[in-house]
Amino acid sequence: MSYNHDDELMEIDKKLLALLDERIHKVSTMENEINEEAYLQNVISNYNGTYSKACVLKLLRSLFKESDGLTDCGKEKKMLFSREYKKSDSIVNVGELRIGGTDPVNIFGPCAVESYRQTSSVASMLADRGLRIMRGGAFKPRTSPYDFQGLGEKGLEILAQIREQYGIAVVSEITAPEHVELAEPYLDVFQIGARNMQNFELLKAAGRTDMPILLKRGLSATLEEFLCAAEYILAEGNQQVILCERGIRTYEKSTRNTLDISAVPLLKQASHLPVMVDVTHSTGRKEIMLECARGALAAGADGIMAEVHPEPVMALSDNKQQMSFAEFDNFYTNLL
Repeated sequence: MSYNHDDELMEIDKKLLALLDERIHKVSTMENEINEEAYLQNVISNYNGTYSKACVLKLLRSLFKESDGLTDCGKEKKMLFSREYKKSDSIVNVGELRIGGTDPVNIFGPCAVESYRQTSSVASMLADRGLRIMRGGAFKPRTSPYDFQGLGEKGLEILAQIREQYGIAVVSEITAPEHVELAEPYLDVFQIGARNMQNFELLKAAGRTDMPILLKRGLSATLEEFLCAAEYILAEGNQQVILCERGIRTYEKSTRNTLDISAVPLLKQASHLPVMVDVTHSTGRKEIMLECARGALAAGADGIMAEVHPEPVMALSDNKQQMSFAEFDNFYTNLL
């Protein structure tokens, strides 16, 4: 590079740095007035430059993050999940669905993807009822190493086929950082399960994507620990995080776990992130799932998760807690 070209580049960078200083000052005068995600989407929709939109989005998010750190110098840092950082509710967009909006968005499906036929049967039933999103596990972390562990990438391929055939968004769990790149082409939402809530390398890897993340509360996690796990994702730049209460372990044995209904309003008070409730894993008892789901919605949940299978008795995992189609019809009809 010649001296003249160095000078030209230097002048460009000086102007760029001056604009960055001006931007930081402007952001500091607009505290809590910016809907960051709406603003970023508006900018991206009007950008037709050289860089990819994903690259520009990542750059702008990092600028917001750095601006917040600079304007908060000398004060206790505001956590990105907190109402202090953002007062308005966050909306996570999954296709045309708005999780965290005025209407609940419910996610149903089988515990595990066992075959194309089984998963397609559930997807067809859900689509017939107007539901546009489903869950299904391709990677299954289990208590025993001898239990069904899922179909892995084959399960992801089945979910992608289902998405194409039925026009339905798909949610599935990833369990390791390397799954992020592997699973991204197949899925619409990454789920990080209870057993991986504090898998920090996985949280950070998920935070470096633009994929919506459904984060489940750990088996014995406090709400503070749960929110701090979400912070790991947010701190990497991914603001598309959904919290999911799925029951915690207590001394009570009459249910699989203990559904912490109080977590819903407490999380909503502390955080702007959407909150869902999984009534299958929290209770493990089909005969009380409807009442628990109603309670969760009454407490302010943004949606319900539950499991349904065409033949629960034949299911390869959690066969006692998955609803049959007839049981699901009764559940869903009375939930509306």
